[in-house]
Amino acid sequence: MKEHSRFTHRVSAPIRSLTHRFAFLGLVIAAFALMLIGKADVVMMERFRSQVTDSVAPILDMISRPVATANEVISKVRVLTEIRHENESLRLDKERLLHWQTVARKLEAENKALRAQLNFVPGPVASYVTARVIADTGGAFAHSLLLNIGVRPGVNKGQAVVTGDGLIGRVAGVGDRSTRVLLITDLNSRIPVLIEATRTRAILAGNNTNRPRLIHLPPGATVSPGDRIVTSGHGGAFPVGLPVGLVDAVNDGGISVQPFVPRDRLEYVRVLDYGLKGILDEDKIGSEVLKD
Repeated sequence: MKEHSRFTHRVSAPIRSLTHRFAFLGLVIAAFALMLIGKADVVMMERFRSQVTDSVAPILDMISRPVATANEVISKVRVLTEIRHENESLRLDKERLLHWQTVARKLEAENKALRAQLNFVPGPVASYVTARVIADTGGAFAHSLLLNIGVRPGVNKGQAVVTGDGLIGRVAGVGDRSTRVLLITDLNSRIPVLIEATRTRAILAGNNTNRPRLIHLPPGATVSPGDRIVTSGHGGAFPVGLPVGLVDAVNDGGISVQPFVPRDRLEYVRVLDYGLKGILDEDKIGSEVLKD
């Protein structure tokens, strides 16, 4: 048995060696032949390449589909995870809002009951006219705006001009086709205000900068940065509670206020009519002077 295996190995070894040599030589010859054929007949090689590509394409398509499917599944799982987190956040916001809604309704009911006990008389409901800012006529020495509305019912000198964020100034003059607004930052602007937290009265005085100042505070008044400033309603020119701004700084130079409404972002404003007569009509004053 051993002799038979030795004989087989002895015979097959030279054959295997010759096969390896001729196989390598055959591959080299085949490569040269393909190169020569490719140079000689480009059309035939292009057709052969196309056939090979067409044959391999379905296989590549089948291999790529699981990868694309896996990527799609991963993307969907990621989206579902994000939606889940968003739903949890929205659920928490909903619970928080429902809580504050309950608190607000309770406070509203309590407020109505207290007003009824005190015979509280609510202030007048404001009507308003919306206008567009067409020019900023201010400069280094004046802060004012021009609106695209003229003389019409509900627009009179002295009325408050606001945006959704707060007070910006008052009507200083009404023409046939335009209205001039004196901003709260103008040097000639003086507005009675309150420090909302302490109910301390003061006057907001413009100084032709973007930071008007609080003046005429009572002695010992406490003011801190971040305090909210609203109109006080004193003098009958403005209603109570219109938001004005926040205390920006308290130092030796005075108390500066940052308005809620930046001057350079004004586009549409509202002219409020509360029926207040704090600013006297110049025509009435002139007629009274003539009578005297």
